[in-house]
Amino acid sequence: MNQILISEKIYVTPELKKKKKMFKVEFIASVLLLCSLVIYAIYSEIDKNKSEQVSQEILANMEFSTQLSAEDEKVIVVLLNEALEDNEETETVTLENQQLVIPEEQKCIANDGTEYYTIGVVNIPSIGVYYPILSTTTTELLKIAPCKFWGPNPNEVGNLCIVGHNYKNSKFFSKVPTLENGDMIEITDLSGTTITYLVYDKYIVDPENVACTSQKTKGKKEVTLITCTDDCSQRYVIKAKEM
Repeated sequence: MNQILISEKIYVTPELKKKKKMFKVEFIASVLLLCSLVIYAIYSEIDKNKSEQVSQEILANMEFSTQLSAEDEKVIVVLLNEALEDNEETETVTLENQQLVIPEEQKCIANDGTEYYTIGVVNIPSIGVYYPILSTTTTELLKIAPCKFWGPNPNEVGNLCIVGHNYKNSKFFSKVPTLENGDMIEITDLSGTTITYLVYDKYIVDPENVACTSQKTKGKKEVTLITCTDDCSQRYVIKAKEM
């Protein structure tokens, strides 16, 4: 028995053609957008890794000296000789109370030849933070390492405020928001002296609120770490004081 197959005829109307075309356009746009996001994410991660590498290069090139340089010793000898000539009764002069003058900053050159200026090192073992502290804060420098935002230099009396990026991973200050009261922050200055600070307060503020930079420390040494919240709308503030 023969069977006759009858298929329903579909009429392609102008409206259907338009919808089909729009679907193709939207699909292609979605694919392009997805590819762009993937490329951006890859590039961003590469850029972060490059910044991390430069930061570690700076750290490796830093020098800490607790000894007087040969030039410093020459200057001191001249001063001592002048003192002896002015005071004949002086029999001996010692350098026991001579204090090493710590430089305000130190120039470090990365492998690509770029010059950076550091003032010390911040080390937080509990969250894997170990970075140089750059002497000034700019948008470009923040991509390289944590930066001094306000206050004195490391381990001086006052409130040293340090800002760093929150990349929402393990780099820079991303894990700083996880610090709790009693955690330790180690700051090393350019003389090689390391002082440990204990976290005693933690809170979130709006970007325009800079009360945390106050230098009213009653003659004590303090450190304030500042980084963005995950959505970048506010700032985490971590306060620590010398043990």
